[in-house]
Amino acid sequence: MQTEDLLHSLRQHLGLANVLTAETPDALAAFENDWRGRFRGRALCVARPGSTAEVAAVVRACAQARAQGLNISIVPQGGNTGLVMGSTPDDSGLQVVLSLQRMNRVRGLDAANMTITVEAGCILQNVQQAARDAGFWFPLSLAAEGSCTIGGNLGTNAGGTQVLRFGNTRDLCLGLEVVTAQGEILEGLTGLRKDNTGYDLRHLMIGSEGTLGIITAATMKLVPVPAASLTAWAALPSLEAASEFLGLAQKKLASSLTGFEVMGQFALSLVVKHFPQQKMPLWPGSSQDAPYSVVLEVSDAENEQHARAMLEALMEQALESEIISDAVISENIAQAKALWHIRESIPLAQAQEGLNIKHDISLPVSRIAAFCEKTDAMLREAHPGVRLLNFGHLGDGNLHYNVQCPEGANAKEFLRDHESQINKIVYDSVLSFGGSISAEHGVGSLKRDELPHYKSAVALSMMKSIKQALDPQGLLNPGRVI
Repeated sequence: MQTEDLLHSLRQHLGLANVLTAETPDALAAFENDWRGRFRGRALCVARPGSTAEVAAVVRACAQARAQGLNISIVPQGGNTGLVMGSTPDDSGLQVVLSLQRMNRVRGLDAANMTITVEAGCILQNVQQAARDAGFWFPLSLAAEGSCTIGGNLGTNAGGTQVLRFGNTRDLCLGLEVVTAQGEILEGLTGLRKDNTGYDLRHLMIGSEGTLGIITAATMKLVPVPAASLTAWAALPSLEAASEFLGLAQKKLASSLTGFEVMGQFALSLVVKHFPQQKMPLWPGSSQDAPYSVVLEVSDAENEQHARAMLEALMEQALESEIISDAVISENIAQAKALWHIRESIPLAQAQEGLNIKHDISLPVSRIAAFCEKTDAMLREAHPGVRLLNFGHLGDGNLHYNVQCPEGANAKEFLRDHESQINKIVYDSVLSFGGSISAEHGVGSLKRDELPHYKSAVALSMMKSIKQALDPQGLLNPGRVI
């Protein structure tokens, strides 16, 4: 079989307008470019199915072509907002990007069961809005929520700012519809909270980054809208103090604590530099007064008065104990959004500063401060002048431990010459502290070659066996994860 035969088959299944090829290069650019701008692939085409049946037809056509000797493969793609190069094609020109963007419908909402069933291409923000319109809350929140999709969130088991209370995307999913590597449809959108009838195939697919099957729809949990939600900001003298403050907040607020984000001084200074219209709380126009800051959120089932009383009591005790040096509690929704907007602007500010080396790591909360102290010192010794940007979800042990080149250096050249060594320093240190080199971004192709050094041989062997069993042709997202 030739590529033209495959393209003809795909057009028959999807229609001419939904198979984009190199004849329209501008239309392909959004699908071939890595979100971080580090790589541009070259796809054979972009297939845009509008239903699960059409996804299955695309997979069957590609599987048949591969069986007949055409070295074709499929790269599933949602919003293409991933950070580990897991959803962009390689440069072979022989990969079909299977975009789920047209599959963006809310299929149903079961109020009594507190679930919502959505297609994989549904943008996260739209799922949140559909839940709100029905009087519920979908508690998954990411900086990219205006463009990332539920399928991508599930494929990478995305985290976000409310994992502390509600868990990762995996914990919010009750059922999946999946197209297998053979083009069959696994139907599992029951929304059951208990189903003990064998291997949990849903959890096998979540976090597999499109290498075992293509998620086409999901049934997700909803929760009641809290009676009140308040946001607070606190200044801290050290990362050790931030960890101590987290423990105190968990003790005082219990399950009302829904978010706890830490931000280093350099991270906030970049927000001030690149987005001067955003004013730092406590320190007008400046972020230089506190080595670390925390933004935390409380969601209360009673009322705002009760939530505010709990927060004020927490801050008073933390100030008296000198765990924090200052604090502010939002007075209204606009102030709360402004505080969170500062936190969410950190990745954008870092991108404005230039290319950087990202590390999405997880560690036991009790060891985070020691890890940062040791690793900061090693990096500064190996690369004098390097700028370290540290922020993230301290409540669940997930840090974005990023490295910016020295002031005035050429960022592209710095990454080319030093990224590999910097990654080794960071990842070796993560391993020594009992952590993971990927907390919520996934593995993709960016960390694939690192994985054998930091994951057990037994685990990798089992993963390869699962891949071989479910996708013996190697059709789905080859070169990713393993």
